[in-house]
Amino acid sequence: MNDFNSHVITNRRQFFEGAGLRIGGVALGMLLGQSKASARSATDPERMHPPLPGLPHFPPKAKSIIYLHMNGGPTQLDLWDYKPGLQKYFNVELPDSIRNGQRITTMTSGQARFPVAPSKFKFTKSGQSGTWVSEMLPHSMKIVDDIALIKSVHTNAINHDPACTFVMTGSEVPGKASIGSWLAYGLGSESNDLPAFVVFTPRFPATGNGQALFTRMWSSGFLPSSFNGVALRGSGDPVLYLQDPPGVSRNDRRAMLDALATLNRRQLDRVGDPETRSRIAQYEMAFRMQSSVPELVDIHSEPKHILEMYGPDVTTPGTFAHSALLARRLVERGVRAVQILHRGWDQHGNLPVALKNQCLDTDQPSAALVMDLKQRGLLDETLVVWGGEFGRTVYSQGTLNANDYGRDHHPRNFCMWMAGGGIKGGVVHGETDDFSYNIVDKPVHVNDLNATILRCLGIDHDRFTFKFQGLDQKLTGVEPSKVVKEILA
Repeated sequence: MNDFNSHVITNRRQFFEGAGLRIGGVALGMLLGQSKASARSATDPERMHPPLPGLPHFPPKAKSIIYLHMNGGPTQLDLWDYKPGLQKYFNVELPDSIRNGQRITTMTSGQARFPVAPSKFKFTKSGQSGTWVSEMLPHSMKIVDDIALIKSVHTNAINHDPACTFVMTGSEVPGKASIGSWLAYGLGSESNDLPAFVVFTPRFPATGNGQALFTRMWSSGFLPSSFNGVALRGSGDPVLYLQDPPGVSRNDRRAMLDALATLNRRQLDRVGDPETRSRIAQYEMAFRMQSSVPELVDIHSEPKHILEMYGPDVTTPGTFAHSALLARRLVERGVRAVQILHRGWDQHGNLPVALKNQCLDTDQPSAALVMDLKQRGLLDETLVVWGGEFGRTVYSQGTLNANDYGRDHHPRNFCMWMAGGGIKGGVVHGETDDFSYNIVDKPVHVNDLNATILRCLGIDHDRFTFKFQGLDQKLTGVEPSKVVKEILA
């Protein structure tokens, strides 16, 4: 036996025994088949994405999730956390008793002053619940009775990359599995022709400060790579090489893939590298997507009133509105997790202008998505999550005047909302102090939020583990986390 084979077989032993992945191995075996039948024909009814044995742990309220991530940190003070009493503190130094010596970023730590910047936007009591909503979100005002607004979310990270990594993977340390990958791994998907986890990264207004997006936000990390999120492109073909090369028929392509799967299975039997299993699954899914993706993105069959509900950008690929509509079409087709990451919310300056443009881009489609799911009877089985990686400071970064200000990063409290499967509508959870600087009631850590998401999908976050590097890894990390039961239906 050569050194390479010996090394890989040792890893295989560690993979199945030392790493405790017997359940994962069974699941992958179910996914790929355990015999020559693994080279599936296009008409094979066997599920491409089966769940792990024993999952879900209990009957789920939601079958799928659509996660709307506003990358950059939406300002809670100007959107959801109404603080009318701040007007009397305009340009007044933030009291030391409020800041309490808490850390701030290097972008404002050198400022001579920390002047309070009240929101310049009006708020309105909306819906039967009377939830306060900013004038920047006129369409979201229409869905407040369907959402649970959490005003007391907090995180550990104060800079974008670690904070985004944290909210999506439960850890600031890169290399962990994202929430969509966890769900695809544990619950699989009801769709045989589309990935279990799909990602969109739509364009954003030119006034936005677009932080970089890293693939770790939709990566499978230590999970098998077949559970990576599949990112659909916003221009050109949604997936590269959707069309077969000239002269290659679908039957020819099917025969080629079946032959390749046979070779890969032999390699798997000989070497034992579990990533070979992922490769077989990915080739098969790529073949199926050649037919399913063009049908998915063809929105001409959508009624006119639906297109109008999402707004004028809905027919333009690469926009947030177009992505939101495709998200609904994906969950209709049985996809487990859809993630839309919208950049440009990092408003250190020029906030009133930049925030308005961000909301014009996202408010109508976000509300339309909830309303569309509801009228189709899908909201009860689809969990929708909206939020960023942290909030913004009450004090101004840089120059402050009545019509212009900026806000720095603020991890101590920010707002997120959830709607749909398993969530109680018309609820406001948690409260902050008069400066929206500290939480004074019902704090919700990012990992509490993720525990709640898992709960809605029928998963006990403490029992959903994957052994890696000697640790039972969890989406909710190693510190105790709790489900936010007050917002559950």
